[in-house]
Amino acid sequence: MTESPKHNQSLTYWIAGAIVAAIAVALTAPEFAVHFEIGGELFLRALKMIVVPLVFTSVMCGVLGLGDVRQLGRPGATAVGYYLCTTVLAVVIGLIVVNVIRPGVGTVDPAVLEKFAQGAELPNGQTEAPGMGVVLENLALMLITDNLFAAAADTQLLPIIVFTIAIGALMTTMMDRVRSIATLVTEANDLLLRFVLALMKLAPIGIFCLVTARFGKAHADGRFFEEISQIGWYFAAVIIGLAIHGFIVLPLIYYVVTKKNPYHYMGAMSQALLTAFSTASSSATLPVTLECAESAGVSKRSTEFVIPLGATINMDGTALYEAAAAIFIAQAIGFDLTLSDQLIVAVTATLAAIGAAGIPEAGLVTMLIVLGAVGLPLEYLGLILAVDWLLDRFRTAVNVLGDSIGAAVVGTTIPDAEPTTPT
Repeated sequence: MTESPKHNQSLTYWIAGAIVAAIAVALTAPEFAVHFEIGGELFLRALKMIVVPLVFTSVMCGVLGLGDVRQLGRPGATAVGYYLCTTVLAVVIGLIVVNVIRPGVGTVDPAVLEKFAQGAELPNGQTEAPGMGVVLENLALMLITDNLFAAAADTQLLPIIVFTIAIGALMTTMMDRVRSIATLVTEANDLLLRFVLALMKLAPIGIFCLVTARFGKAHADGRFFEEISQIGWYFAAVIIGLAIHGFIVLPLIYYVVTKKNPYHYMGAMSQALLTAFSTASSSATLPVTLECAESAGVSKRSTEFVIPLGATINMDGTALYEAAAAIFIAQAIGFDLTLSDQLIVAVTATLAAIGAAGIPEAGLVTMLIVLGAVGLPLEYLGLILAVDWLLDRFRTAVNVLGDSIGAAVVGTTIPDAEPTTPT
């Protein structure tokens, strides 16, 4: 086992400062800010470039690190159970907050509602919401691909993870004959993590460009502050729900399982959380999440096995947002949702969040599924789109926090003794 990379706390301060400076530039000179888009895109592409090979090597190392394929059972069951429970909790929190605050009651101008009632263009020219069959079908198809290279090209991580776990499990049964392959994978994983560390030295510049361009574009359009004045209570409700889940529920789970201070751990994960906010992508943040979790003291075998899987299917923030958004739209148009309807929203939001990665234009299409499940008019989806890009950043940060805490939780189920590993 190689030595864990050291966490650079000063880099966290530089990244935080870059975000603050970026927002300031975007608000004061929006037309100038949009020109930073190319720098942000280059940084984002550099992160995405190593996601697929890093997922392959890290998951393989995680499986090989367990030593015996039979030891996959308990950590795997714990990971899936954690993902499911935290996603359901997130949805419940979203429903409670939006029912208590009632952000859609008497806050939206009837003229605005009338504008959306006249019709809005849906993603990909769709005329109706996909049914639950689409969600379940995508969940099944996400597991297996007919072309591993095509899945890699499209950054479809789940079939790559399934394939890697299967190959890694087989390798644990024939270690004498595949020792050289195992050594190659381990060394490649170390090399990729070193590349992540080198890339993160440029993170403040890349993140500054990303945030400046996106905030500048929103401000230059001139619609953001107008829209936020209409749906500000909705925006606040989602942020409150995400804060409850991210600062109370997930830390409580961490403390109960590990008996350690969760906020110290969150501080150690700050680089990953800030990167998640900046990129709005769990997959793009994956390399940073792996490095931070390992530096925070989480078992390498746990981080390599759990975090790539979580970045694909563990979407607490997304599930909370979709449930809250559906209830807000119902409140805004005076559509009465019964308790059974809200239960349907909860179940649909949970499954849609898990299955989002297999659906084109995932955020919009999964939202259509939730609305369609309870008969809400799809046209009113446009009511929340103006602020969706900003909420996306907050919910992605919560998604990444959930993944990292999941690695710590699952790490408690992995034996402390190091199994025999290839050298």
